[in-house]
Amino acid sequence: MKKMYVMAAILCLLLLNLNAWSQNIRPTLTVLNIDTKEVQLEPSQMGNLVRIEIEKLNIYDVTDRYDVAYIVQKNNLNITNCYGKLCLMEIGNVIKSDYILTGSAELYGETIVITLRLVNIKAGSIDKTTVVEFLNLPLEMQNMTAIAIRKMFDKPVDEQLYSRLTKPFNFDNAINNPYKTIINLSGPRFGYSVIFGENAERMKASSNTGGFDAYPASFLFGYQFEKQYLNEGNYQALFEFIPMIGGLDQQMFIPSLTFLNGFRNTRTGWEVAIGPTFSLATYSRMGKVGNAYYMESEIKQMGLNDVQIKNTLNANGTVSLGTALIVGVGKTIKSGKMNIPINVFGTIPTKEGWRIGISVGYNAKNTNM
Repeated sequence: MKKMYVMAAILCLLLLNLNAWSQNIRPTLTVLNIDTKEVQLEPSQMGNLVRIEIEKLNIYDVTDRYDVAYIVQKNNLNITNCYGKLCLMEIGNVIKSDYILTGSAELYGETIVITLRLVNIKAGSIDKTTVVEFLNLPLEMQNMTAIAIRKMFDKPVDEQLYSRLTKPFNFDNAINNPYKTIINLSGPRFGYSVIFGENAERMKASSNTGGFDAYPASFLFGYQFEKQYLNEGNYQALFEFIPMIGGLDQQMFIPSLTFLNGFRNTRTGWEVAIGPTFSLATYSRMGKVGNAYYMESEIKQMGLNDVQIKNTLNANGTVSLGTALIVGVGKTIKSGKMNIPINVFGTIPTKEGWRIGISVGYNAKNTNM
């Protein structure tokens, strides 16, 4: 009786081991050369790249490339131009592989098309076919191959990476524009700004009192120069240098120079920056008595010692440098290869006043390194 129990136990263990062994058996898959046209990789290199990416999925027993080379040499097989189904069937039967994966990587204009076909040797049929179109980014062939393989076997892909490799008008970044790893928005700018506070009063004041007899707002035009010093992930850090001229619509000439340091999101086009702005205008030492402004000498003649004297906008004054701290927020709209940056900005309020404005620009995508 005991012997029967022992034999039954041994039989159960054998069945369990057999079941586990059968579950661990994976179908064999062989990758030969992958046809290439007008891309940088040779067919054998492309085949090795595909083989590596399939091994990462861990769903097939992928034949080692050295074993493939040995079998091909031993059986005098010619795989140089073996990409069709009939040829692959013959070779698959010789090397006793369950599946063979074949395909091609070809350049069509500005598009690299990767085509993959999974040939079932026993069934004599093509089980799966995948075609994926990518941008012409030869340095990203491994990422392209990985995406094509994962799509063929219904595995999840990095959608952000896929978008950067396939969408031609996605914002520039280190992936989809490898020869220029930045968005450069240097170009003309024009806009409008409005002045508030004490400076607005001086702008509106009559010329008889040293005012400018003008509206506290003006049209602006200039040019933005920028330099990116960091480009990582979805963000780039940059310096902006913006000379502008304003006031011409108010019969004035007000040059300004702005230096900004900020960040830009290369995926969405949003950016924020902050920095100093310098402008030239005419100032005089003046003080305010009631609602009127008087020169320093006039206030002394009045015997008023408690009036604050400071540099104040004065149409009859001397040219001096004015400073402020400016903050800007913007978004870039893309239309084909054209970039259209739209920015709103404002200065940090001071006792003299503040200003806000909007600017718009444009430029075409620069493809130089």
